[in-house]
Amino acid sequence: MALLKFMKQRDESELLRLAAAWCSSGERCIAEVRKKLAAAGASPEVAERITARLLEEKFVDEARFCRSFVKDKFRFNGWGRIRIRHELQQKGIAACVIAEALDELDEEAYRSALSGMLIAKKRTTKGHSEYDVFLKLYRFARGRGFEGAFVSSCLKPLFDEHYDVDEEV
Repeated sequence: MALLKFMKQRDESELLRLAAAWCSSGERCIAEVRKKLAAAGASPEVAERITARLLEEKFVDEARFCRSFVKDKFRFNGWGRIRIRHELQQKGIAACVIAEALDELDEEAYRSALSGMLIAKKRTTKGHSEYDVFLKLYRFARGRGFEGAFVSSCLKPLFDEHYDVDEEV
């Protein structure tokens, strides 16, 4: 309660300036901007006006944010399409915008990244049998958000036997 007493009340123009500066420092989506404005003490009406202005002046662009998010999460976090899609849905991004951004991922780079990840992980994965190692690698890649059939196709060259995996695994 004591903190609230000392909190500075900000007017709309100052909130707009702060939000614009924050949006300039990196790509943001509308949901993040609204959350930040609410945390700064903006009323829903003020937050809506500021968000509209930021959209109008191109400080916030959902498609641009989505493309940036997809590239960064794939490149730096090693996430697959499923995980990226889920995270963007959690941020309230429209499905068509997400699909468009995911379509921009280079298929060869996507396959190469997963294959490299699986090769590296196989070196450190222990199991009772080759099939056990196969399943561990499969679960690992699925946990990263890669599609089941795609994971299986990338795993097959790494093993002498060709294993099939139920989608339940």
